[in-house]
Amino acid sequence: MIEAELSRSVQRWCKGATGATSAAKLSGGASQETWRFDITHPDGAIGAILRRSPKGYGAAPTRAAGLAAEAQLMQLAFEAGVPSPRVLHVLVPEDNLGTGFIMQRIEGETIARKILRDDDYAAARPHLARQIGGILAGLHRLPKDKLPELRSRGATQEISEFDRDYRSLNWPKPVFELALRWLRDHDPGPSTETTLVHGDFRNGNLIIGADGVRAVLDWELAHLGDPMEDLGWVCVNSWRFGEIDKPVGGFGSREDLFAGYEAAGHKVDPARVKFWEVMGTLRWGIMCGGMMQRFREGPDHSMERAMIGRRASETEIDLLRLLAPRGS
Repeated sequence: MIEAELSRSVQRWCKGATGATSAAKLSGGASQETWRFDITHPDGAIGAILRRSPKGYGAAPTRAAGLAAEAQLMQLAFEAGVPSPRVLHVLVPEDNLGTGFIMQRIEGETIARKILRDDDYAAARPHLARQIGGILAGLHRLPKDKLPELRSRGATQEISEFDRDYRSLNWPKPVFELALRWLRDHDPGPSTETTLVHGDFRNGNLIIGADGVRAVLDWELAHLGDPMEDLGWVCVNSWRFGEIDKPVGGFGSREDLFAGYEAAGHKVDPARVKFWEVMGTLRWGIMCGGMMQRFREGPDHSMERAMIGRRASETEIDLLRLLAPRGS
């Protein structure tokens, strides 16, 4: 069914295309689906990815920028030289595919444990932290006057919202209470610089090849805010996948991350990065708690939901290591 719709679509906007084949669903959540497929063309198959919200799907998460904004951001990034898939087509009603877009398929690995352990990426790993520092600097340079309409998020507002989200779980956790108190006490206030913030820049949302980072994915949480937020989020321990002594994605050091960022012309504020790393760790813990709540009370009783939910306890350990490091 979807191949027929894709075939009709690509023949309208891709010159010379004769159809679509090999459609396979990669993921599907409450609001979005991702499919890979090939565009058949006389010059050879074109690898493509469909991201869509089909008719009848639930609304996107309240923090999400929306698929139209995501497509615009990815195309802006691509044109500015930030590694990102090229957007081939934004869906229109005639496509009968819902809302979303079709983008270039970039080959590589996104599974973090493979990136951190497989020999195929051994040569790239030592350089990834510095490389992504430069990529983030380029992302934060994207001109604000060309961005789609995005929500603006500051530290004070985020503290208030995560406090509310935590209390809505009715799942008391003293370490989360401690973290919220620390965040209020160390609130840095408004950033002197407001830029595009990716919002979910981390190991697992990057396509990696033997040559390093090939593409940045999942722009749906993009917003305007403190650029140090992205640097703090990529350092959250949950994205190290067991390599806890390499704080940047399990493959590098903060020093290399900061050096790459500053070499590209942006300044790092380590204190603000630390604040956002604590905030990010708490954020992930609360998100895990929400998964557990949905497992217990909602319609989704999948094992995957429960496994993510139990990881809230891991973030408690991570928060204690950040707030009360050994030897302090």
